[in-house]
Amino acid sequence: MATLTTATASGSGALAQAFTLKSNELGGQLTGKQYFNGMGFSGENQSPQLYWENAPKETQGFAVTMHDLDAPTGSGFWHWVVFDIPADVHELPPDAGNPAKDLLPEGAVQSNTDMGTPGYAGAAPPDGPAHRYVITVYALGKKLELDKSATPALVGFNIHFATLAKASLLVYGQKH
Repeated sequence: MATLTTATASGSGALAQAFTLKSNELGGQLTGKQYFNGMGFSGENQSPQLYWENAPKETQGFAVTMHDLDAPTGSGFWHWVVFDIPADVHELPPDAGNPAKDLLPEGAVQSNTDMGTPGYAGAAPPDGPAHRYVITVYALGKKLELDKSATPALVGFNIHFATLAKASLLVYGQKH
């Protein structure tokens, strides 16, 4: 299931193509690749392959986040926070969230997750109902100019004021 943001073409009144986020790896569920390797899970701790289309022409860069809405924390759990992705980039390969592999485009910054470190932190939901993971790409009107020590809340605050459009994928994950 994907949430799409639409925009109108400037001055024409016609609908522009919808800004969309897609993945060749994900359907409605996380795969074993996106789960954590630890805490009772034997996943591969890999961020998913993602690509996006039809960003607003004013886009100066992108940010990508992954948030567990159902984590038992009172505020969810940020699994991945990437920003200052150059405007000419429209795809992240599988495992781009692994800082040791250097798969992100030059200039992109992975900041701290709720694990307290930069990079992708795989899903590890506790026993119980499936958790909802929202993966969002933001088309930004400016560079954020934060560093990898920024907290998810600080990055989110800055993303809020720079967002031109956003598109999300909703996927589910559950401990089996």
